[in-house]
Amino acid sequence: MKIFIKTFGCRSNLYDSEVMKNILKQNAEIVYSENEADIIIVNSCTVTNFADRDLRQYINKWQSKNIMLTGCAAYTQGEELFKQGKVKTVLGHKYKETIDKYIAFQGVELGDFDFINQKIITEYTKAKAFVKIQEGCDFECAYCIIPSVRGHSRSLPENIILEQIKTLSQNGISEFVLTGINMGSYGKDTNTTLSELIEKISKIRGVKRIRLGSLEPSQLDERLIELTQNGILEKHLHIALQHTSDRMLRIMKRRNRVKQTLELFENLANKGIALGTDFIVGHPGETEEIWQEALKNFKKYPLTHIHIFRFTPRDGTHSATLTQNVKGDVAKKRAKILDEIVKRNNYNFRIKNKIPLTVHVENYKNGFYEGYDEFYNRMMIKSDKNIKGNWMKINDYEIKDVNYAQIK
Repeated sequence: MKIFIKTFGCRSNLYDSEVMKNILKQNAEIVYSENEADIIIVNSCTVTNFADRDLRQYINKWQSKNIMLTGCAAYTQGEELFKQGKVKTVLGHKYKETIDKYIAFQGVELGDFDFINQKIITEYTKAKAFVKIQEGCDFECAYCIIPSVRGHSRSLPENIILEQIKTLSQNGISEFVLTGINMGSYGKDTNTTLSELIEKISKIRGVKRIRLGSLEPSQLDERLIELTQNGILEKHLHIALQHTSDRMLRIMKRRNRVKQTLELFENLANKGIALGTDFIVGHPGETEEIWQEALKNFKKYPLTHIHIFRFTPRDGTHSATLTQNVKGDVAKKRAKILDEIVKRNNYNFRIKNKIPLTVHVENYKNGFYEGYDEFYNRMMIKSDKNIKGNWMKINDYEIKDVNYAQIK
């Protein structure tokens, strides 16, 4: 039996796909091309209507194969796709850890959200490993469907997370990216905190760097901020703002407000931490007046990285019921303005912090070895030696669109 796993969407899905591969390879052959496969398992995303469209296009393309659908779109499109005969199996998140028992199953089994992941990954083929620490979300942002397809927030047991990282570290992995659906809520249900977990991971032999996924502004505590100074937790935090107008944040049903988050970001920047965020442009209600207010505020934030999303209505969310009053070309221009501001900020940050950098070399592409430093800035390295997978202390480098170095 040959199985190909196609992954759409977020880091949590990437992690879940690795879990499924680890389980299935005991009794099946995992292949890396659809053409070789007997079964295609689609680990899907449904965060936008575009994600749904891409999923349908992919499934239509591979109708010659037996297709099993899992992931978030199993809840929004699964039954319809099964009734249409497009997929033979639809499974909810709950069954990813017992995926081997459902290879011959035909039907729809979504289950509930009252589960906690127990399986661990023991090996990765890449230089760093994603480790999921949390599942689900208790926030109710107006534009987001994820809580209804991932369930309530729940933390993975600390002992399972630590066991996994110890095993992966023993198998040669030294960089770990902690991820989850609402990762900063880790520990609320298990009487611990994200900071305590990071401290314990930092003490595991062989762990050289810990990276974090996206956090909400309210989820940072002083201990977490202190840990960015320990040389193991990356000096880069990605903190989701989504907007910088309080009026817009209320429309979006967000919990953060400008005054508090601006003070937080300035405090973090003063500690030498690089800062990233998410921002949505073109959400219903983003009038020119609100946009100008947001832009004025945005320029005050010491941001070095950004993920910008142009709003698209997601069926089943509150935002999709609002009047869509921002034209696409307007949203595109607004996104470009924000992107250019952050690019300038990032360049100035790298100039200001021109210090010896620790780079984990992840791959080789177009004549350069590539990796990221402790501020999550990319470094491109020319070297006659094979340095892929190495940790490099780079003292001499050139600052351009990204940082460049040459090693003899």
